[in-house]
Amino acid sequence: MRFDGGYAEPLRVPVAELSAADAALDPELREAIVNAIARVRVGSRAQVPAPAVTEVAPGAFIEQHWVPVERVGLYVPGGKAVYPSSVVMNVIAAQVAGVQSIALVSPAQKEHGFSVHPTIAAVANMLGVTEVYAIGGAGAIGALAYGVPELGLEPVSVITGPGNAYVAAAKRVVSGIVGIDSEAGPTEILIIADNTASPDLVAADLVSQAEHDELASAVLVTDSVALAAQVSAKVTSRVTTTRHRERVTAALMGEQSRIIIVDSIDDAIRVSDAYAPEHLEIHTRNAEIVAARIRNAGAIFVGADTPVSLGDYLAGSNHVLPTNGNARHAAALGPATFLRPRQTVRYSRDALRAVSHDIVTFAQAENLPAHGDAVTARFER
Repeated sequence: MRFDGGYAEPLRVPVAELSAADAALDPELREAIVNAIARVRVGSRAQVPAPAVTEVAPGAFIEQHWVPVERVGLYVPGGKAVYPSSVVMNVIAAQVAGVQSIALVSPAQKEHGFSVHPTIAAVANMLGVTEVYAIGGAGAIGALAYGVPELGLEPVSVITGPGNAYVAAAKRVVSGIVGIDSEAGPTEILIIADNTASPDLVAADLVSQAEHDELASAVLVTDSVALAAQVSAKVTSRVTTTRHRERVTAALMGEQSRIIIVDSIDDAIRVSDAYAPEHLEIHTRNAEIVAARIRNAGAIFVGADTPVSLGDYLAGSNHVLPTNGNARHAAALGPATFLRPRQTVRYSRDALRAVSHDIVTFAQAENLPAHGDAVTARFER
């Protein structure tokens, strides 16, 4: 109420409102969304880990199965832009993993009666998600983690989705209570380019990510002084004509955005890996070879015909990616985010007998004799 000027009543969006938004969706947008759903579903299914059975010795088996968590909370941002694509990315990854209970939260929109944006509601309905709440920001992350009995909102086991700096910070705070995908936001793009790159395309891609918000990071790393100057001029030209020029200007003028000139592409790779960008574009000769050398990036876009915008919507990959250096240890959102590897151990009597002496030896070395007794007891009968 204090910051938004009001709130929805109730905070949970009625199913009838979801259905009505779906029915009113623009046909051209619906077609694009359906296409994105199909592509992301194909890409996500390919990422589901296969079960494995390993026989470590005769009669000694370890089985690994991937089990979905029971309930998840999906965050869909809704500040300066509307993100139906984030509904697609979050929901399909969870559904492909086999999650049965999904709660979706998205900030209340004053111009839409403090409910979620109608396009968000429509896509949720298209994907069969009926538990949707008009809440956003850090408070929404806390609500998902701990539950809100008054709303009938039960706690979740995993929270995913991109958001602003406050959402990312809240996910960090609750990560000991629930699992999270990564700290996803504010957005970042880093482009490695040499003198073969198109200055205008590089500039267009930098501006495209700066469009998200004033804290977006846009970085060019190049070994070409000439290209750096050309890209700078092209960025200036594009900023004057883009719709969100004030937001873009703030992002590009911020300390988070830079053009970095290095001595070689080898140095550019080192800079990129140290930065660990959310989105990495490569505009160089032999771009595929350069891409293969990258260690740390949320997603890599190879060549002039593979812009980040493709990944945002229709590449089939997931656009919920780690930011703020988290790509050094975290991965893109996918079905595995919602799956837990479960080991099942199965030994025959002979297989246990074969290692019983070693077990007893370990137990005695660790001063845990009852561990060994639990094994030898099976052969005393």
